[in-house]
This record gives sequence, structure tokens and C-alpha cells, in this order.
Amino acid sequence: MHRPAVPASPLAPADGEINPWLVLLLAVSCGLVVANIYYAQPLVGPISLALGMPAQAAGLIVTLTQIGYGLGLLFVIPLADYVENRGLVLSAIGTSALSMLAAAWSPSESVFLACALLTGLSSVAVQVLVLYAAHMAHDGIRGRVVGSVMGGLMLGIMLARPVASMVADVASWQAVYLCAAVAMLLLLAVLRVALPRRLPHSDIGYRELMASMVDLARHTVVLRRRGLYQACLFGAFSLFWTVVPLHLAQHFGMPQRGIALFALAGVAGAIAAPIAGRLADRGWVRPATAAAMLMVVAALLLAQIELASTHLQVLLLVLVAVLLDFGVSANLVLGQRVIFSAGAAQRGRYNAIFMAVFFTGGAIGSALGGWAYAQGGWSQAAWTAVCFPLLALAYFSSEAAPSERP
Repeated sequence: MHRPAVPASPLAPADGEINPWLVLLLAVSCGLVVANIYYAQPLVGPISLALGMPAQAAGLIVTLTQIGYGLGLLFVIPLADYVENRGLVLSAIGTSALSMLAAAWSPSESVFLACALLTGLSSVAVQVLVLYAAHMAHDGIRGRVVGSVMGGLMLGIMLARPVASMVADVASWQAVYLCAAVAMLLLLAVLRVALPRRLPHSDIGYRELMASMVDLARHTVVLRRRGLYQACLFGAFSLFWTVVPLHLAQHFGMPQRGIALFALAGVAGAIAAPIAGRLADRGWVRPATAAAMLMVVAALLLAQIELASTHLQVLLLVLVAVLLDFGVSANLVLGQRVIFSAGAAQRGRYNAIFMAVFFTGGAIGSALGGWAYAQGGWSQAAWTAVCFPLLALAYFSSEAAPSERP
């Protein structure tokens, strides 16, 4: 397979060390792109009302975006092991910009949901950016570098909700999508200049890449375990953040601006990513994983407590959000650090399987959240959420050794 020459980039790694400005660029880029998936979460009510969607189907606004992301992980990210990565990133970000523009001007429910699916599909650019970090960092600092980039990604997830709420409160939900489209076009211009090219070493074709993923999923033990651990935690995460804006608006009468301020609490969880990366580099993956799972369980049990004071109840939910986001972020970085150490040539496919599995858990959580809240309110939704990390703990307890090898 012919490999063209690789042109220099202002931020290309030199002398085996990754440029810190490249790490920052990757982190910021991940945050901006992944936010596209989450802008809709606090806007489920206004969007469904504008499009005439029934309450039971409102969860599809978030669920279809996550399904699209899962499809992209399965069918687009494996290309990172085959085609030049910079071009893959730029194509995906350009598609994301177009899908956000179309969503803002959607005339009907079906058009918007199709745009939501395409937004999720194209947002997999973030995972190619994470792979840049993993490939360019040597093994001794890989956890720290990936953790830093994932910190940017988690900030994007957590800031997307308050930003969307604030913009919608001042303007409209359509303005959120228009601003996101502009951000993607600007990012496209920056990455076109600054992002170094990366050529994978695999010579097998796309069909062989896809076929190999089945064998990788079947025979790589850490990949299966880490994917299912994170699927359970992310299911709880997605359920909570799909339902809590509805709960705050309906039960507490909180406006979009108040929901935005509430969502800022989750930003505190982003500091878990670099911390988890450093713990993984020191070999503390197993105890850190247990701590992350227990933190999510504790958060969701706290969510069941009912206090007489409305202000105290909201503060309790803020604590729940911080603990939940911290645990989920930490477990994500721990999982990626483990699977990225399983083999450099397969990292794109490992990451595709890992992310597809856990985002499927997120889609399930969002769908169940909307249904549970419509059927039994906050209590039923919160009890449904706590089942997810308990399943993760049960599976984690069957792990035979502190360190499994593929």
C-alpha cells in the first residue's frame, strides 16, 4: 500500500515527545465536537414541544443522537487503522457542521431526528482525536496524555448542557444549533492547518478491518470487560442527565437559566479524567475502577433522599451530579488506558468496540429514563438508574485477577 509523504505541522511531535500545545488542541477539539451530542439533553422539552412530539417519545431526541454515535464508532472509527487520520477528522467535522445547520432549520420531527442521527454519526471525530493522543504519547505517559485529552472531552459533555440552556433562554433552541455549526466550521479551519497527518500502518482493507472486529471482541478479555463496565455507568449517566432537566422544570419550576446553572455542577467531574490517567500509569487500575463504580452507586442512592427544603433538595441533586460525573469520567479514562495498552495496531478498532458498547448503554439509559419518568416520576427513574452501576459491580466482582491480559 503506497504511503504518501507526511508534511510537517507546527504542532507535530518532535524527538519522541508530544507537543503540549497539540495536547491542548486535541482536548479543546474533543470538547467542542462531543458537545454536539449533548446540547439536546436540556432542550428535550422545548424541542419536543416545537416539533409536536408526544412526551413518551421525547427521549428519542437524545437516543437517536447516541445511536448515530454508536453506528459511527462501529463503522467509521475502524477506518483510523486504515486511512489517513487527519482527513478522516476533517470530513467528520464538516459533516457535523452541516447536520447542526439542518437541525436548526428542521421543519418536522422526522427531519430533526434524522439530523440528530447524523450529528451523532459525525461526532465520532472525537475518538480519532483521542487516538492521536494515544499514538503520539509513549507508554510511560500515555495515561496522563489520554487523561488530559479526555478531560477536554468530558468538559465538552458537561458544559454542553448549561451552554445550551443559557443560549436557549436568551434566544431559542435553534440558536444553540446554529452556534454549534459555526463552532464546527471554525474548528475545521484550525485543524486543517494545525493537526499533523497520521498514516496508519495496517495494509488490510476495510472489509477485513470490519471482519477482524468480531475476533477482537471475542478474544480480547479486557476489551469486553471494560466496554461493559462503562456501558453500565454511562447508562446511568445518560438516564440521569436526560431526566433531571425535566424533573427540575416540572417539580421545582426551574427555568432554562436555572437548569443551566445546575448543569455547571457536573463540570467538577471533569477533573477525574487526568487524575484517573495518572492512577492508571501507576498501576492502580483495579482499585480505582472499584472506587469509580461505588461512587456512581452512592450518587444515585443519594438521589432517592427526599428533603423538606426545596433549596436543600436541589443542593443534594447538585452533589449527586458531581459524584456521578466524577465516577463515570474516571472509569472511562481507566478503560481507555487499559485497552490502548493492548496493541497499537488495533487501537482504532479497540476504541471503536469499546465506545460502541458503552454508548449503547447510554442510549438504553436515555430511552429508559424518558419512559420511567413518564410512568413513575423521579423516584422510578432514579431507581432504574441505580440498577446500571450495580450490574457493573456484579460483573467487576467476577474479574479473576488484578490485571488481565488480552
